[in-house]
Amino acid sequence: MNTSEWFGRKVAGWLPAAKLDKAAAKLASEAKFKTTTAVAEDAALHVRSSKERLNAKLRQKEEALSPRVLRRTLTELQAIVDPGVSEVEGGRRAKGVAQWYSKATPLQRQDCWLLMSEQFAPDATKVKAAREQYEASVGTPDEGVAEIRMRKALVSPRTRLLQRFAVFPEGMRFLVDLRAELLPALKGNKRILALEAELENLFTTWFDVAFLELRRISWDSPASLVEKLIKYEAVHDIKSWGDVKNRLDSDRRCYGFFHPRLPDEPLIFVEVAFMDEIASSISPLLDESAEAVDLSKSKTAIFYSISNTQTGLKGVSFGDSLIKRVVETLRADFPKLKTFATLSPMPGFRQWMGRNASRMFNETPDKLRAQLGRAVGFEPASAEHVMSALDQITTLPERSALRQWLLGCAAYYLGKEITEGRLADPVARFHLGNGARVELIHWAADLSAKGVKQSYGLMVNYLYDLRKIDSHRKMLEAGKIPVSGDVQSLYF
Repeated sequence: MNTSEWFGRKVAGWLPAAKLDKAAAKLASEAKFKTTTAVAEDAALHVRSSKERLNAKLRQKEEALSPRVLRRTLTELQAIVDPGVSEVEGGRRAKGVAQWYSKATPLQRQDCWLLMSEQFAPDATKVKAAREQYEASVGTPDEGVAEIRMRKALVSPRTRLLQRFAVFPEGMRFLVDLRAELLPALKGNKRILALEAELENLFTTWFDVAFLELRRISWDSPASLVEKLIKYEAVHDIKSWGDVKNRLDSDRRCYGFFHPRLPDEPLIFVEVAFMDEIASSISPLLDESAEAVDLSKSKTAIFYSISNTQTGLKGVSFGDSLIKRVVETLRADFPKLKTFATLSPMPGFRQWMGRNASRMFNETPDKLRAQLGRAVGFEPASAEHVMSALDQITTLPERSALRQWLLGCAAYYLGKEITEGRLADPVARFHLGNGARVELIHWAADLSAKGVKQSYGLMVNYLYDLRKIDSHRKMLEAGKIPVSGDVQSLYF
């Protein structure tokens, strides 16, 4: 029987829940609860490891693969890293396992992850001995040799296994997809953490920016690549072929990072528009009927959409390098460009407001709080009154106290809110971490359903001042968020 047939066997269902005796439950409900809880905790603690399952004869009902199939699968995986076979042969064997995996059920795949994680770990005895030898040699002439031995001891068979998967042409795609599937399972299965960490570590090296190619994506690019752009666009949904043509037209630019082992897949891409000044609304940038811009006269480049495309590369950072490379390319092509800024969403703002409205309202100056009361028709007003009034966001006049208050909250959210050393907004973390500063916050900049749902329609410019990128990063490391005077003026 070949491995695909082994993988194709049916899996039994999960253990049924125990039925409680109603009469006993009435007499001793508390005791029953404690007993049931203890049994559940005991069962959770005794989920069998891969070692226990490999040595067993029978499969437990919650396990996808029987011990016999598990042993067969382990043999196939071990054959991939057999030191007696070449890299090419190892890659061929890995391709075979990848084919089996593609036909496996989700639970069977998790059993494969478990084997890869637990059965290909470093030799603990060798690691301990190498570490002790290194610690004893620190400061002596043997320190360098001891460090090399420790490094070799820490290289696990799991590393070699994953490297063999990367050998065959589709292997990198397989590994990236495997990690994308594995990530959501981490919370409920700590046994596979080592495999996930190993993948991230390898990807950090394999997808280093030194190995990535910056390519322009235009309307003349292959249709399959343009379709990928439509698929992966994560900021402003592409609604039609006319929409994507507008974004890729001759007066626009779109750039992506590509890896040689994934030649037709942009790993991340950025869309760029050209203007005379910093953009304050997304609508003109997405207007398909707008007149073409004279690139020779433009002074400002606006990055209005940046999208990562591969979930399996989460934690592998190349976005900052993308922006730097794009800025360098644009400056070389268009010498008159002086300003480089984003027009960015605030995806976490409305949710943050839902949690922090009372705190922000309590910190609001008395004068503005009285104005809010008059605006909502409740004196004294509460945070709930104000939040309810914000549902009419699109009709608020320019001088509305509600508008002033919400902009002040947005300025605080972007410029002051740090929790456990982490900025509140994910897009802010990206751009400020790359050395930008919060430049301007715009009212009614994105009134799409998504824009209103995420941030009441507010958008923000992050300015990349090439002379101050390093100083902005140092400010952020010191816990101070770089913001412009215009944003500071919005604080209460």
